[in-house]
Amino acid sequence: MIVPIVLLCVLLAVATWRYEEDICTSRHVAEVHIVITQGAGLQTVARQLEQQGVIASALMFRLYVQWQQQQGSIKAGQYVFVGDMSAKDVLARLLRGDVEQHSVTIAEGLRSEQVLMQLARQTHTPLRVWQSAMQAMAGDAQEGILLPETYQYNLPVKPLKILHRMRDAQQAVIDELTSTGTLSAHDIRVIASIIEKETAIEEEKTLISSVIHNRLQRHMPLQMDPTVIYGRQRLHPEKTGRLHRQDLREDSPWNTYTRTGLPATPICNPSRSSLQAAANPADTDFLYFVANGKGGHNFAHTLKAHQKNVRQWLHQ
Repeated sequence: MIVPIVLLCVLLAVATWRYEEDICTSRHVAEVHIVITQGAGLQTVARQLEQQGVIASALMFRLYVQWQQQQGSIKAGQYVFVGDMSAKDVLARLLRGDVEQHSVTIAEGLRSEQVLMQLARQTHTPLRVWQSAMQAMAGDAQEGILLPETYQYNLPVKPLKILHRMRDAQQAVIDELTSTGTLSAHDIRVIASIIEKETAIEEEKTLISSVIHNRLQRHMPLQMDPTVIYGRQRLHPEKTGRLHRQDLREDSPWNTYTRTGLPATPICNPSRSSLQAAANPADTDFLYFVANGKGGHNFAHTLKAHQKNVRQWLHQ
C-alpha cells in the first residue's frame, strides 16, 4: 500500500507543480494579436494561445478552463497580449471580452457615400458591405444622418452596429436641440449641412445660420452655391469643377437659386457645432455674405453693402 500512496503523492506533487508553473506563473509575452472567432472551441483557442507563446500548455489551459466550468464563456474578438501575464490572467481577459479596441474617424462635411468609403477604407472591409448596411438602416433617407466623430469598435467589424451608433449620436444632439427650439429635426439637419459646407470657421457658423434664417423668414431664395453643387453631384456625377451660370439656372430639388425654402435633403453630414449653430443662429440682420479672401467671410444687411464686399473680394 505504501508504493501506491507514494505514487499518488508524487502525481499530486507533479500536478500541483504543473498547475503553478503553467497556470499561475507569469510569463513574458511579446506583443501578440490573436483573433478568437465566433463559435471557436476551447481546444482551438488553447492551441492558438500556445502556438503564439501566450500560454505554456494548451492541455493545462483546457483542464483549467474546464475545472472553472468556463469552456462556453470565452468571448470572440481580436485580443492583444503583451507583457507579463499568467494563464489565469489570460483566461480572465477572454471571459471579460477585453478585446483590442480599434477606432475610425470620420471627417466633417462629407456626403454619406463618402462616409461609407472612409469607413470601408479605415476598417479594411468591402464598400458594398457598408452600402448594404446603410440601405438596411436608412433606406433612401441616407444623407445627413450621421455624426462625424471618432468611434471605437471591436473586431469582427459590424457595419450596421457602427452606423447605428453614428446615427444615434447625431440623434442625441438633435433631440436636445429640438427640445428647446421650434425647428424640426429635418430642418436642423438641412441648415446645419449648408453651414458646414459654407464655412470651416467655428466663429462664423452662427452668423451663416443667421443669414439662412433671415432669408427664410423673408421668403428670399437662399442662393447658396454648395446646395447647387450637391444637386449637380446627385444628378450629373460626371460634372466636376467650378460652378457655371447654367448650373445655377438648372432647376433641381437642391437648387436654392431657382427655389425658395430649404433644399430637399441635407447636403452633407454636419458636425456637432454646425447642428448647434443651425438651431441657435446669431441675432443679426445679415442677409448676405461673401468670401473675404482670407479664409472667412464679410457679412452685410443690404444688397449695396454686399456688392461693395464682392468688389473688395474681386480686387484682392
